[in-house]
Formats: sequence, structure tokens, C-alpha cells
Amino acid sequence: MKGQNHSKKVRAFIALHLPEAAKAELELVADVLAGQMPPRSVRWVKPHLMHLTLRFLGDTAVSDLPALYAALDEIAAAHQPITLHLANLGCFPNRSRPRVIWAGLDGEVTAVQALQAAIEQAVCNLGFPPEDKPFNPHLTLGRVKDGRLLRGVEWGTTVKKISVPVTAVHLMQSDLRPGGPIYTVRHTSQLTMSNEQ
Repeated sequence: MKGQNHSKKVRAFIALHLPEAAKAELELVADVLAGQMPPRSVRWVKPHLMHLTLRFLGDTAVSDLPALYAALDEIAAAHQPITLHLANLGCFPNRSRPRVIWAGLDGEVTAVQALQAAIEQAVCNLGFPPEDKPFNPHLTLGRVKDGRLLRGVEWGTTVKKISVPVTAVHLMQSDLRPGGPIYTVRHTSQLTMSNEQ
């Protein structure tokens, strides 16, 4: 039988953190939207938990984490810091059948997509299955319990273009609890490539 360390797993994902000003703006937007919707029709994300997920890994062996850290360090060293800003509101799959309410991102989106593509390639090389849907940079505000309850909602708010500087990539551990998930940073990789070629 394998030792406990070999079998221990954590629920992991790779993400970008948001500045406090962006979280405060998204909380404000969610509060306005919540006031336009039936009570308890949406499960809103707590502001301190908001982040931009680059890659969800799921149950990951603790013994595999050092290889992930090394891959992220190498990728981050090859990418410059990126500047994004909050943008439009949207829904998956659409506003007439909303399941997820989100805020989009503008700015150097192509650079974030390149960063995410490098991470996707690296995690696949480490044996993780490929992601089955294209990367669409967005920040989840809430998950809709029943889209039919939101028919006729005005969506009457806009998102201020708050800056979201990206200077590091984080490997996060997610512990699911009855009161909501608890996120812990397991590793941080700084984006360090100079723009002086």
C-alpha cells in the first residue's frame, strides 16, 4: 500500500488575483443586479473569492505539485506583466437562458490568452487531460439557480473600467466547505520578462 504522502491530493487551479478596487466594483455590480432579481435566484460569488481562473486542475496529487510549480515559474519568466480592465456584463450561455453571470475583461487580452495557452500546454505535458472548452477570460459574479426566474430582468447596470494589473500567476488550493470554498495560495510565479528585447 502506498504511503499517505503518495496518495494525498488537493483540489487545485491556476488563477490570476484581482486588486481590491476591482473586487469592490464587482461587488457593487452584483448588489445592483441582485436588487433587480428575485430573492435567492442567483448564488453570488463572495468578493474575496473572485479571481480569473486560467486552468482548473481538479484533484491533484501533492507529489505532482513541485513539477507544476517549476512549469509555472518557467512560463511566468517568459511573459511580461499584463494590464487588463473590467469590461461588459455577460451570461453563459446567453441572457435569455442565463446559467452564469459574469464580467468580461478588456485590455491586453491577447497576452492573457497566450499566457493561458502556455499553461494549458504545460499541464497537458504533465499528464492532465486537455481542457474541453476554449479559454474565455471572464470573472464569475453569480450562478443562476433557475434561468426562468430571470425573465424580464433589466440588467440595468454597467461595469466601471477598473484596472486589473497582472504581475503573477498563482497555483491555488480549494477546500470545499459548507460555508463556501476556502482558497489557499500554494505557489506564486512572477511575470518577469522585460519588454526590452
